[in-house]
Amino acid sequence: MTGKFDRAQEDVGNIVHLEHVNVRVPDQRLATLFYVTGLGLTRDPYLMTSVDNMWVNVGRSQFHLPTGKPQVLRGRTGLVIPDHPFVLKRLESVRGELEGTCFAFARQADVIDATCPWGNNISIHEPGPQFGRVALGMAYVEFDVPPGTADGIASFYRDIMGAPARFVETGGRRAEIGVGKDQRLVFREAGENAPAYDGHHIQIYVADFSGPHRRLLERGLVSEESSQWQYRFLDIADPHSGKALFRIEHEVRSLTHPLYGRPLVNRNPYQTNRDFADGYESRPWLLPSAP
Repeated sequence: MTGKFDRAQEDVGNIVHLEHVNVRVPDQRLATLFYVTGLGLTRDPYLMTSVDNMWVNVGRSQFHLPTGKPQVLRGRTGLVIPDHPFVLKRLESVRGELEGTCFAFARQADVIDATCPWGNNISIHEPGPQFGRVALGMAYVEFDVPPGTADGIASFYRDIMGAPARFVETGGRRAEIGVGKDQRLVFREAGENAPAYDGHHIQIYVADFSGPHRRLLERGLVSEESSQWQYRFLDIADPHSGKALFRIEHEVRSLTHPLYGRPLVNRNPYQTNRDFADGYESRPWLLPSAP
């Protein structure tokens, strides 16, 4: 094989995977209607299968939906789901059952903006070059943060977490954090009157597990020593001044965590009992390689 390759294009930072977003929901039935029937995602068949929690697979990532007082992520979660006409049809099919809740959806150019029954915003994109080869997945989580914080947030992820991070001013001031190859966290500066933090969280896997822990511990930011493979922190703080900039709990796991890389089942939502075709039950989360 001949030719030159830009090896830097394959570099990833210390945060290698965004595995789940966790928000509490008061009604598992309504959650099923939105996340499974409406969005066409898949309830994990192996873990959290009772009525007090539900894990919902989207490619290699998940939503965790424990029963409780509803929590609303202050921003939006960006998903890659193919075939928008079919997504719209599914969402329309649950409209009647979700009447009287915050449920809503609309197509805006190349994205579908949907709102869950309790106000969580989901932006749904078709697969495309900006998402790599992902055919189904959680592409990003975007948070609305106070004015003047994005630059410091970018520094926190770069200096404390060891992730590629940049501060962007064009198109709205924001911090963009690289997660693995095809995911990202975005912190976009918004208005002052953001809702109070209600306890929702995200979970990430990191390659260098002890380095960020040591730096967080030095600054008094570790909020929970969960296990040998996991810790948590709540506050994103300016690494130089120590000023708290934004609160969102991070569940941080090592690559030796027993759940890392666990295969997730993703069903093919086109399959029904009336139109069943053997061998087509699952949906691939990755597009095939170019020839």
